[in-house]
Amino acid sequence: MTQDATPLDPSSSWLADERPLPYDTTTTGPSLDPSNPLATAPVARPPRTVDGFAREYLRELNFGEGVALSRASQNDQYLALARTIRHYLMADWLETARRRRENPTKMVGYLSAEYLLGRQMGNALLATDLGAIADQALKSLGLDLRTLRAQEVEPGLGNGGLGRLAACFVDSLATMDVPCIGYGIRYEYGIFRQTFEGGRQVEVPDSWLSLGGPWEFPHPDRAVTVGFGGSTETYVEDAGDGSGRQVQRSRWVPAWNVLGVPYHYMVPGYQNGVVNTLRLWSARATQAFDLQIFNSGDYAAAVRAQTFAENISKVLYPEDSTPQGRELRLQQQYFFVACSLKDFIDRTLEKDFDLHRLHERIIFQLNDTHPVIAIPEMMRLLMDEHGMEWDEAWAVTQKCFAYTCHTLLPEALEVWPVELVGRLLPRHLEIIYRINEEFLETVREAFPGDELRVRRMSIIQDHPERAVRMANLATVAGVKVNGVAELHSQLLRDKVLPDFSEMWPDKFTNVTNGVTPRRFIRLANPTLSQLITDTIGVGWETKLERLESLEPYAEDEEFRERFAAAKQANKKRLRELLAVRDGIELPEHGMVDVMVKRLHEYKRQTLKLLHIVSLYEQIISGQVDKDSVVPRTFVFGAKAAPGYHMAKEIIYLINSVAATINADERVKGVLTVAFPANYNVTLANKLIPAADLSEQISLAGKEASGTGNMKFALNGALTIGTDDGANVEIRKLVGDDNFFLFGMDEPQVAALQAKGYVPSAVYESNPQLKRAIDLIASGHFTGGDRGLAATVVDDLLYNDRFMTLADFQSYIDVQGEVDEVYRDQERWTRSAILNVARSGFFSSDRSMKDYLRRIWMPTHD
Repeated sequence: MTQDATPLDPSSSWLADERPLPYDTTTTGPSLDPSNPLATAPVARPPRTVDGFAREYLRELNFGEGVALSRASQNDQYLALARTIRHYLMADWLETARRRRENPTKMVGYLSAEYLLGRQMGNALLATDLGAIADQALKSLGLDLRTLRAQEVEPGLGNGGLGRLAACFVDSLATMDVPCIGYGIRYEYGIFRQTFEGGRQVEVPDSWLSLGGPWEFPHPDRAVTVGFGGSTETYVEDAGDGSGRQVQRSRWVPAWNVLGVPYHYMVPGYQNGVVNTLRLWSARATQAFDLQIFNSGDYAAAVRAQTFAENISKVLYPEDSTPQGRELRLQQQYFFVACSLKDFIDRTLEKDFDLHRLHERIIFQLNDTHPVIAIPEMMRLLMDEHGMEWDEAWAVTQKCFAYTCHTLLPEALEVWPVELVGRLLPRHLEIIYRINEEFLETVREAFPGDELRVRRMSIIQDHPERAVRMANLATVAGVKVNGVAELHSQLLRDKVLPDFSEMWPDKFTNVTNGVTPRRFIRLANPTLSQLITDTIGVGWETKLERLESLEPYAEDEEFRERFAAAKQANKKRLRELLAVRDGIELPEHGMVDVMVKRLHEYKRQTLKLLHIVSLYEQIISGQVDKDSVVPRTFVFGAKAAPGYHMAKEIIYLINSVAATINADERVKGVLTVAFPANYNVTLANKLIPAADLSEQISLAGKEASGTGNMKFALNGALTIGTDDGANVEIRKLVGDDNFFLFGMDEPQVAALQAKGYVPSAVYESNPQLKRAIDLIASGHFTGGDRGLAATVVDDLLYNDRFMTLADFQSYIDVQGEVDEVYRDQERWTRSAILNVARSGFFSSDRSMKDYLRRIWMPTHD
C-alpha cells in the first residue's frame, strides 16, 4: 500500500461547527493559506498513453456516470468518453485562462445569435491529437470509438451560414492563439428537427440536451440579472470629481428581471495547447417557484415566472409572424448582449480597470444585426452604472464595436417598432433617440439642405411605422462596417448603405468569409486529407495556402487515380449513411449533383428543380434518348423557416418531383432525386466530400457570400454558379475553365428590373421551359391535383422576384457543358484537383487575419 506524501494530522477538527461565510460570487481562490504544493501547481494533465486513457475513461465511467463497464449503456459509454476527452482539454483551458489573466491584452468579444458547432467529439480528438490513443484504448476495453462518436447529437444552435461561420471563426481564433470569448444563447431546443410527412416539412423540437450535455460547464454562481419593461427616472447626485458639482442622471427601473446563467464550452485550437471559451447564456427566473401559490392549489401559476423567463432561451428564432413572437425575439437579443457586456466588464476586467480605456481591452464584433442592441446597452452601463457623462460614454462606445453585415436583402436588415422597444427597453430607446439626434445634426452639417438624405440615414424610420433601424445604428456606432465577399462589400457601399459610405468611406471594408479546414477537410474528408498529407507533407491544416503545391499533380496520372478513388470512397460512405439514416437508396454510378442551403427564394432551388423536370420531360417524351444522358443523382438539403409559406411549398414540390421520378422506370438509373430531412453539420461532413457538382445558383447581387461554395471547392467539387457572393472570388482563383458560370451579372439584373421584367413572357417564348412548367402545373407530380403545385407555378409566372425564368436558358445551356466535361473523367478530375489546390484562400484563418489587420487590431502582424 502506497503512503501519501502528506502525513495525516491527528488533531484535525473537521467535525467542528461549520464556519459560514457571507455568500460572495466574486471571491475566488482558497479562503485559507494553502500548504500543499499541489494547490499552486499547474493543473495536471492526464497521461497521453493507451493505458492512461483507458484508466481515465474507466474512472469517469465508474465515478462520473456511476456505472460499471459491464452495465453501461451506449449513452453512459458516450458520456464517459466525452468527459474523458474533456479532461485532456481542461488543463490547456485553465492554463490558457491563467496566462491571459496574468498578461491581459486586447480580446475579441464575438457576439452572435447563432453558433452551429457540429459534433464536438471528433473536433476535440483532432485538436488534442488523441484519436489513435482513444481508439486503441477503447478497443482494449471492448468498445468501438466510431460507434460512440455516432451517439453524439450536435447542438442545433444556428440556422445556416451565419452560425456555421461563427463556429469557424472561434475555431480559427483559438488556433491562432488570439484571445477571444464567443458570446451567444444556449437554446434549449435550438433550430427545429425537420421531418417530412406527405412530402411537407414538419418541425419537431430538437431535444439535443435530452441525454446530457457533456461538453458544457454550467456556472449558476456567475448568473447575470437582466431587466425588462418598467420606466426610467431622473435623479441628482454629486458628480464625483471633487468639484462639488451636482449632475442629473437617469436610471432604469425594470418591471421584471430574469437571470442569465452562463454555460461554458471549450474551443480548442488545433494541436497548439490553446483553448478559448464560448459562453452561452440560458434564461432562468429570479424566483422560479412560488410556494404560497402552489399550496393554494394553483400549480400552473406557481411556476409561471419560471416558464415565462425560460421561454427566452427556449427556441432559436421563435416564429415572428405574431406580435408575441417578435417581442420574444427582441427579448432574446437583448438578453444575451446584456449578459455578455455585464460579464465582461464586471468579471473579465480587473476591478480597478479604467473604463475610459475599454477599447484597449475589447472589441465586440456584431455578427449581423441581432446583437446591435448591445450599443445602447453599453451606453447605459457606462452612464447609469459607472457614472460617465454622455460624451465620455459615447467616445468609449464608438471604439468598442464593429459590425458585419450579412445580407443584401432590405427585409433582412432588422427594424424594431419604437412601441416595442419603448415598452421592453425604455432606457435604451431614450439613448437611441439621443444618438440619432446628435448624429442627424452631423449629417445636416455635412449635407446642408438635404432632408431626404437625413431621413434615409436616420436611425429612426417613420414609415410604414416608427421603428429603429438596427443596421443604421450599428453603422453610426461601429468603428468599422464590413461585408463578407468582394462583391457583397461593394454592393453594401453602393446600394445598401450608400449614404453612410459617402459620409464615412474609410469606415467600410471587406473581409471575405472562410471555413475551418480542420472540420471541413481534415475531419470531413479523411481520405482526401491523407492524400494531401502524403503529397505535400504535414501542417497544411493551419497553412491552407500550401494547397497550391498540389497544382502540378493535376497532371500526374497516379495522383489523379488516387484523387478519384478518394471521391468514390466518399460517395460510398454517403450511400451507406443515407441508407441507414433516411432509408434512401442511391445508385452507385453517375454524377452527384448537390444543392444544400437554407430554403429561400433568392437561392433559387426552383431553378434546380426546373432543370430536373426539364431533363425528365425530355426523356419521357422521347426527345432525348435515355442512354445519351449522363446519370445524375440530385441531392437537396434545406430547411424552411416555420412561417415562410412559399419556402414550404417549394419543399413540398421538390419532394413530389423526387417521389415521381424515383418511381418511374423510364428514367431509372439515369435520374435520381434525394432530399434527406434535417440537413445539418453532421450530414454536411458526409455529403460535401461526396459531391461532384456544387450548385451555387442564387440571383446575382442577392447572396452575401456563402460558405458552402467554399467547402465544396475545397473538397474537390466543381461549381456551377452565378457571379454572386464569394462565387466571384472562387471563379477568379480556380479559373474560368474550372468553374461553370451562367446567368446575368448584377448590373444586368438591375437593368432588367429597371426595364420591367415579365416572367410570363419568358415562359411563352421558351418551349423547353414551357413544357417543364406545364408538366408541373398539370398535376403530374402531385397525383393529378393541379392545385397542389399552383402556389409555386403562379409565383414563377406572375411574380418571379428572383428571376428564375430569366436565367433558365443560360443555366440549361451550361448544364450541357457540365455533362460534356463529366464524360471526360480525366478532364473532370484535373479540374477538381485544381479547385482544391487554388482554394486555400478560403480558410477562416485567413479571414481572421483580415479581421485583425483591418478591423480589430490594425497593428496586428
